[in-house]
Amino acid sequence: MTQLLQELEQRSLEQSIREQRTQEQSSVAWGALLFSTLQHWQFWAVAGVLVVLLGLCWWLRKRSREADSSRDEETSNSIRDQEEEDELEQEEGQEEEESEGEDPDDEIDLGRIFAKSIQWPVQNLAYRSRVVEELVGDLFLLFKDLFPNSFFPVLQPAIGVGSTFEGWCPHEDDAVYRVLVPLKAPRGHAFHLELGTTGDRPAKDSCIRVELERTCTKEQLVDNMLCFLHHSEEELKRNQGPSLLHTLCTGSYLDVEKTVRCFQKCVRLAWVVLPQSQHYHMKVLPSSRSCKLQLTSASRRTLFVEVIFGVQQGDSDIFLSSQATEAIFTPNTTWPETYAVAEVKLFSYIARQAPRDSFHLKCLQLCARILVGTGFSTYTFKTAMMHLLISVPLSSWCRRDFLLRLEDIMQYLRCCLKEKRLDHFFFGNENMPKEILLPPAFKTAEPFDLFQHLAQYPATHAKALHESVELQKRLTRLVFCGH
Repeated sequence: MTQLLQELEQRSLEQSIREQRTQEQSSVAWGALLFSTLQHWQFWAVAGVLVVLLGLCWWLRKRSREADSSRDEETSNSIRDQEEEDELEQEEGQEEEESEGEDPDDEIDLGRIFAKSIQWPVQNLAYRSRVVEELVGDLFLLFKDLFPNSFFPVLQPAIGVGSTFEGWCPHEDDAVYRVLVPLKAPRGHAFHLELGTTGDRPAKDSCIRVELERTCTKEQLVDNMLCFLHHSEEELKRNQGPSLLHTLCTGSYLDVEKTVRCFQKCVRLAWVVLPQSQHYHMKVLPSSRSCKLQLTSASRRTLFVEVIFGVQQGDSDIFLSSQATEAIFTPNTTWPETYAVAEVKLFSYIARQAPRDSFHLKCLQLCARILVGTGFSTYTFKTAMMHLLISVPLSSWCRRDFLLRLEDIMQYLRCCLKEKRLDHFFFGNENMPKEILLPPAFKTAEPFDLFQHLAQYPATHAKALHESVELQKRLTRLVFCGH
């Protein structure tokens, strides 16, 4: 036991000596490290400053990013709020039409989805239409000042007609802004309309017969005007301009080409005085039955305007016009019947009655885009569309029912092809809105079949049936693929 105690004391003493030596070595090492550190104090001071500066920059950048993020979020929220307000305004008309208790989330609105996926051409028809109407109106006012005592037909306010003024032009780049200018007989003259010799409808060989009227009676007396019927030709030539029969007529009938050429000359003379000449370069294009104008702006934007002339049938919306027909040859004294004014009035009436988000014009625009290379005309689809617009409730033409209405149009066309019959819209139509003014004979007339040629030519009918299948494929591809 004594020996063991001695060994433990010896080990304890040796351990104490080792710990003392370790502490001395550690103190020397710490001293050396401290000495080395003091030698490089300048380095560490600079490093410390850099660390502080980097930390400060990081903190400032973080604050800046947070501020920018906050501003971006506020701007994004503001834009989103505005878009939502606009969207709510656009959908307000539709929401008012929805029945009570109907939940719009109960079913997927495929009409909206596909309507948004289609690549619709950018439309600026309303603005350009106003530009054209203002231009033509200024021209006519200038004509009255330049030729106050002439016996040119009296020009009435122009009426915008055709797809551009109806609001559905399929391609705005090649759009033609067409206006019809009603003509009235000048002083001492009268127009008598002869609605064709064959009795066919629509009347294609109508004429306008011009007659001279007495102006020397007390009731018909006009200041400083000689009567064409009771004064000699020499006196008339010396003191008054020639009558319409000697200027714009062939025989006793108003000549389309003479009327157009006279108007074209007047346009060239009057253009340099118009304010629009400062903004557009005007070119009169060759045409024998209408006045075609090409207007080019400083930005090289081109506007095509076509002015056609017409004489009204009574107080109706039907005119005899100078517009060319599909015939190979049309005599100069022929003024075919046109329904363009009645058509634009119908579309205007529908626009006033239809819901705010009505898609009937988009449907017509879409159908017109698939007709290229086929035997179908845009007027065929337009006629089918007009029949559907007055038979299908206008509340059903909203964007939600977009696909259903497209199917209705194609189904209606297929039925017409099968029966080989598509009735002209303005003849014998009992559903005609009262806002459309038609001659009495139109209301009692037998409906005119636009597809009567299909019954006469079986090969043409077979081709039309085949093309209708192709049209359905094109329409499906356009709706689902967007182009």
